[in-house]
Amino acid sequence: MLATAPSPPVLKGRPFIGSLPEFRRNPPQFLLKVAREHGDIAQFRLGPQVMCSITRPEWIKDILVTHQSNFIKSRMLERAKVLLGEGLLTSEGEFHTRQRRLSQPAFHRDRLIGYGAAMVDCAMKTRNAWRGGAKLDIAREMNHLTLAIVARTLFSADVSAEADEIRAALTDVLGLFEMMLSPFSEWFEKLPLPSVRRFERARDRLDKTIYRLIAERRTSGRDAGDLLSMLLLAQDEDDGGVMTDKQVRDEALTLFLAGHETTANALAWTWYLLSQNPEAETRFHAEIDRVLAGRAPAFEDLPQLKYVEMVFAEAMRLYPPAWTVGRRNLLEYRVGDYLIPPRTVIMMSTYAVHRDPRWFPEPDRFLPERFLPEAVAARPKFSYFPFGGGARVCIGERFAWMEGVLLLAVLGQKWRPRLAPEARVETRAMITLRPKYGMPMIVEAR
Repeated sequence: MLATAPSPPVLKGRPFIGSLPEFRRNPPQFLLKVAREHGDIAQFRLGPQVMCSITRPEWIKDILVTHQSNFIKSRMLERAKVLLGEGLLTSEGEFHTRQRRLSQPAFHRDRLIGYGAAMVDCAMKTRNAWRGGAKLDIAREMNHLTLAIVARTLFSADVSAEADEIRAALTDVLGLFEMMLSPFSEWFEKLPLPSVRRFERARDRLDKTIYRLIAERRTSGRDAGDLLSMLLLAQDEDDGGVMTDKQVRDEALTLFLAGHETTANALAWTWYLLSQNPEAETRFHAEIDRVLAGRAPAFEDLPQLKYVEMVFAEAMRLYPPAWTVGRRNLLEYRVGDYLIPPRTVIMMSTYAVHRDPRWFPEPDRFLPERFLPEAVAARPKFSYFPFGGGARVCIGERFAWMEGVLLLAVLGQKWRPRLAPEARVETRAMITLRPKYGMPMIVEAR
């Protein structure tokens, strides 16, 4: 019977705080270590919160797809409501379903074709601004580029003049999520701490941009055919209701953040990995030259840029922007021979699963050929899930794949970034997996 099933194996932690210090030091590496030392399921504590690491693909599929109604988002994303409100990342139940339905048309194929042209145009401007031999923080460059793209494609806006300010604000608000992982964060945010005040100022700065875009569009009444217009004009099919400015703000800010931060980090790691793997880099450039023959890429070229896509996929295997997917079970939940107690936070670490030698031999090597169709078909589906899965799979997944391939193709036509000699390459796990010290690289002309 279900009630007689044992709890998962428990990691021995410290009194009161459990494994919190080790986890906080480097969350993805901690979860990778747990998986390698304790197997596909292990239970541990972060302060008073019971956690469970799960890395077996079929169990992940059951949680994200088969039995998804048994789960809600993890504690970190519940806490993220202080920034994102009731956006797609944080909302639950019928409200989430309604908001996703209203947002989905912005990511249909006919929209993506137009977005592709805007992506290429923005990338060409970045490419033409670089100078041979210049040392650039490629992480910052990619962040500016993807910020310009999300502002233009989803909001028909130019925020280039505000890019540095917006990035600084995003860094501050994302930094607070480290504090949010603390078991006592609900108390901390009520105190007049400098970090809390800095977060509030940064949130206000982001709101200023988003509410300005909303106000300008409402005043003009213009349907620009972008996500913002769709959100403002969308009517609920059941009651005919429209979104308030606050609801539009929550969805817009969620996509503003998720729509550029994740892809920017994935691209920064891709340039780093190409610089360290000359054979893959040579094949990467050869395909771009063969397919494009010197012209700018377009949406129609994506099926021919297969190796570029495999390079991007392999970079997201090693450095997945969303380094873990979390869920909280509402009731007791059976996993294999084990019973997980209610309200446990289940962490399915993409970083750990993507580095499992059962699915990816020599897991620390950069091998884009792992994503040849026959290799993909031979692996369990949820051995690779950089965009999550189930009803809550990332709404912008197709947008992100297209953006990654097109930007790599445009920049790779002209430039070959080399890692700067003094570069320190380490991860920093916030909501996304950032390069801890940026990514200083010297851009060489091809």
